[in-house]
Amino acid sequence: SSCIGKISPYENTLLDLPTGLVSFLMDQHEPRTPAIAVASGPFIYVYKNLRPYFKFTLPPLEVNALEQDVWNQAREDMIDPLSLKEMLEGIRDKADVPLSVRSLRFLMLDPQDTEAFVNLHKAQPIRRQTVITCIGTLKKNMADEDAVSCLVICTESKDVYILDPEAFTILSKDVVTSICFGRYGREDGTLIMTTKGGGLIVKILKRTAVFDDRDSAPGPPLAQSIRLNIPKKTKLYVDQTMRERENAVAMHRAFQMDLSRLRLAAARAYVKALESSLTPMSSSLSEPLKMNAVVQGLGPSFKLTLNIQNTAACRPVMNLAISFLYDESLYSMRTAFFKIPLLVPGLNYPIDTFVECLSDKGISDIIKVGILFLCYSIFPLGDFTV
Repeated sequence: SSCIGKISPYENTLLDLPTGLVSFLMDQHEPRTPAIAVASGPFIYVYKNLRPYFKFTLPPLEVNALEQDVWNQAREDMIDPLSLKEMLEGIRDKADVPLSVRSLRFLMLDPQDTEAFVNLHKAQPIRRQTVITCIGTLKKNMADEDAVSCLVICTESKDVYILDPEAFTILSKDVVTSICFGRYGREDGTLIMTTKGGGLIVKILKRTAVFDDRDSAPGPPLAQSIRLNIPKKTKLYVDQTMRERENAVAMHRAFQMDLSRLRLAAARAYVKALESSLTPMSSSLSEPLKMNAVVQGLGPSFKLTLNIQNTAACRPVMNLAISFLYDESLYSMRTAFFKIPLLVPGLNYPIDTFVECLSDKGISDIIKVGILFLCYSIFPLGDFTV
């Protein structure tokens, strides 16, 4: 949230907890307004003039070649889940490149859950992504106070990146292998780092640096007791107050009428969504589920993603499957039947499949999706046009 005095005019929600925040000047344009960079997960969000300006994503890490090979074998059904688990355990103990999050999660599963996990993820590419641990700035050309600065970010994978402040491209990257802080020559506060490429980085703390003690006592901050500069009441404010006081009953009735209309419109929209299966809800109280679909692509190939959520308070749902009903003369699907893993309450489970349109005449039809429990349906079919 960007603040001016005691007022917060703009607020933006991050996807993950922030790990660092810096302000820096990114160009020479007038007026010289600094930008704010917020590090969160593998991203850096840059804000300027109280609005989002740019989003930088860390480059993906190298994937273990042996891990990639065994998952390719699993995708072609050349090995079973038990063999896949044994091979990944051997790679984890000996490989120099760590396993991906997918493989580590797979090794933690119980034997009865491995097959469903493999079927769900084997068609997706393997990725390794690190996160940002800290962020700082480095003057680009001059040491002046108002000079343009580059962003310096450190990651959990022991990498240090220096970003260009205008194009947000990586200017240099190095791996820090050791760090030592202490006395160096006549300087008491010195940080020395060595890098994998043979570099030596020396950071000296200014002798004039002052570190202020912060009040760690519990309770509200001291700034909360400072009185705000409230403007005097104008004649327009007084007249408006008198009007509200004299017409309080009529204004309350009008508000209640508008609120009732809003509730009625929301209820009608909800019923319409249920009848058209835009956001299907389970009709079974024992298996409360919610599902929606997202279609991606311009054709003739499409990606259909189903988002399934267990809306129960605390009980998981298991033994479910997904089935697709469609015109086989118009569409072909890579996988038309899925087994769903155990659904934990409150979490969203995306399931992907691919649809190929067989007609070259631009004809579209409805694909129906149903969730099955054992041998009978608990979920109304949802219609999605591709």
